Amino acid sequence: MANRERNKKILLELVKQPGNSRCADCGAHDPEWASYKLGVFVCLNCSGIHRSLSSRVKSIKLDFWEDELVEFMKSNGNERVREEYEKVVPAYYYRPQENDSLILREQWIRAKYERMEFSGEIKYPPVPYTTGFYEGFLWKKGKDNTQFLKRKFVLSEREFTLIYYNKENESKGPKAVIAIKDLNANFQPEKIGHPHGLQITYQEADHTRNLFVYHESSEEIVAWYNALRAARYFYLKTAYPTGTDEELIPKITRDYLKEGYMEKTGPLQKESFKKRWFVLDSQNRKLFYYKSPLDAEELGVIFIGTENKGYSVMDCVPKNARGNKWDHGIVVGTPDRQFVFTCEQEREQKEWLDALRQVLSRPMSPQDFSIEANSKYKR
Repeated sequence: MANRERNKKILLELVKQPGNSRCADCGAHDPEWASYKLGVFVCLNCSGIHRSLSSRVKSIKLDFWEDELVEFMKSNGNERVREEYEKVVPAYYYRPQENDSLILREQWIRAKYERMEFSGEIKYPPVPYTTGFYEGFLWKKGKDNTQFLKRKFVLSEREFTLIYYNKENESKGPKAVIAIKDLNANFQPEKIGHPHGLQITYQEADHTRNLFVYHESSEEIVAWYNALRAARYFYLKTAYPTGTDEELIPKITRDYLKEGYMEKTGPLQKESFKKRWFVLDSQNRKLFYYKSPLDAEELGVIFIGTENKGYSVMDCVPKNARGNKWDHGIVVGTPDRQFVFTCEQEREQKEWLDALRQVLSRPMSPQDFSIEANSKYKR
């Protein structure tokens, strides 16, 4: 009969080993669960996904482990199993982290262990995001209304474009031709109100344009996401031929550092405060503000430079202005003017201050100076 305490001690020692001390799938620290079908140590969240795939899982601390299962875990482990299931993960394929959406983590796990997409075997038909050309239908939110309508999208890696059509009849031509050069994509299930919600952002003339889309299939929306990442990756390899993967991969797509509501007053700081939705894009050093979270275009954008270039971020107590309902103030200073915002709670004020100061403290790159020169402050 298995010795319960002895086996528990062995497992606790195994999970301390460098390869096992993080979740095999999302990298979370100190995983407390294990798949005894695969021989990997995983976190609580990923264990639930494995269980849904009939990949038998147990708690390291709470469940009873038979001797043969402990021996199986000893002979496998995260590193050895990774060599088998992650032989050829494309550089552009997004590896989810512990705080990423459930859909990204679930499809990563399914791609690895269920569909064996990274095993090194040639597949026919090929995995769609690897082909350089992808087309299909996505549900897209209207620019001026909340209705989602089915629209055809076509991605061409060769042309470095994403095209979408307003009608199923393509004879009238595309509604928009989006350059991959300026495109970003990130998952926004809570904002969009759909678990497969994706926000696509790109540059259009002198403003930033947002598209909010979703697909009924989680596998399909993640395939779209990685197809877009593939196109972005190959564009970056062309634009920066000497760039290493270590330098380029963080630039493929990005999540926003901070989003949420604040109140904002005008240039004289005596105008009425108005509630606005703010988005901090730390990579481009831009703080956007919108009337609502699903607006297609921004009301304005504020570039966040460095202190030695005349930029500043500090807390404040708003004075003189009319109509502010919230008392936790923030002042963002630029060479041209000061912007005054208020947060509803002190916790939100601190989060915004920390995020803005993180951008402020980062040295500006040559690309940042170009972005600054092209930024235009609006109302």
